Amino acid sequence: MIREESRLKMKLNQAYMTEILEMLLRTPSPTGYTHHIMRKVQTEVNKLGYELTYTNKGCGIVTIPGERDDRVIGISAHVDTLGAMVRSIKENGTLKMTYLGGFMMGAIENEYVQIHTRDERVYDGTILTSRPSVHVYEDARDFKRDEANMEVRIDELVKTKKDVEALGIRVGDYISFDPRVQIKENGLVKSRHLDDKASVASLFGLLKLIKEEGLKPAYAIKLFFSNYEEVGHGSAFIPEDITELIAVDMGALGDDLSGSERDVSICAKDSSGPYDYHMTSKMVELAQKLEIGYAVDIYPRYGSDASAALRGGRDIRAALVGPGVHASHSMERTHMDAVVNTAALLAAYILEPAQA
Repeated sequence: MIREESRLKMKLNQAYMTEILEMLLRTPSPTGYTHHIMRKVQTEVNKLGYELTYTNKGCGIVTIPGERDDRVIGISAHVDTLGAMVRSIKENGTLKMTYLGGFMMGAIENEYVQIHTRDERVYDGTILTSRPSVHVYEDARDFKRDEANMEVRIDELVKTKKDVEALGIRVGDYISFDPRVQIKENGLVKSRHLDDKASVASLFGLLKLIKEEGLKPAYAIKLFFSNYEEVGHGSAFIPEDITELIAVDMGALGDDLSGSERDVSICAKDSSGPYDYHMTSKMVELAQKLEIGYAVDIYPRYGSDASAALRGGRDIRAALVGPGVHASHSMERTHMDAVVNTAALLAAYILEPAQA
């Protein structure tokens, strides 16, 4: 089995995963505003000959039959991203905003954005502080970057609140950040929202591999595309027949961490506690045997879709893996090697899962 699995990495279609990743990154999907990207996910799933079904809150599920059906392995990744929402319209025609997900305000200052109205109009804008110029404001450099002091300047000829309302912009409209996607010839990918669209690209690489190579997983597989992970309840519900869940989410990089932008990260413990010993050990064993670039790390300030499922009371075993991503929740960067390594590890695992 291992000898056969060792060839799977070579059969993974990196060009396809790169194409899917760019499509995902360029599709706005702040958490709660994911219907557009889910339609694209469905289109791609259907192209591969599979069906996408939905939960009530819009998560997508793809079922893949296995050799046996007495055990179901769930594999989740999330399509929702960081973003913001219009909190109020100021009298001078700018927008106050409230954030969606956890990020540093300094990470989005001066970012280009789009405002998405409820009637599907889209307007451009820029996030600035209310003291945006050192030539005008003495405290511009030291002005505190927090939600109260940030605003969106709309790229329309507006001077008043009424002008903005005439555009159809209202409180509660979504704000998406310009991802600024760049895919380099050397394999590096820099963009916002690699958390977690790099992982979704890995799932599509896995799905294409299964289809084209005629693979039959050891047990039934359910791919789960969640849409509320950034606010903590993406996989609070998962299908009842799932007995173990692999959350595929970006690996954090930095001080005291051993991963890299080319590795698949295997998380042994995060803020929700340790992940399943047998599943995690099997991931490490497979990565070593197949010479897949990997690292094992601990993330004390991190939670995943598996965390949400466990906290929701599900009686499951859970593991967490994913491509290493530098500068998470800021201007992120990874390498396509990490996306491929993640897909390769998942492929190996579904053919030879851990035993309790």
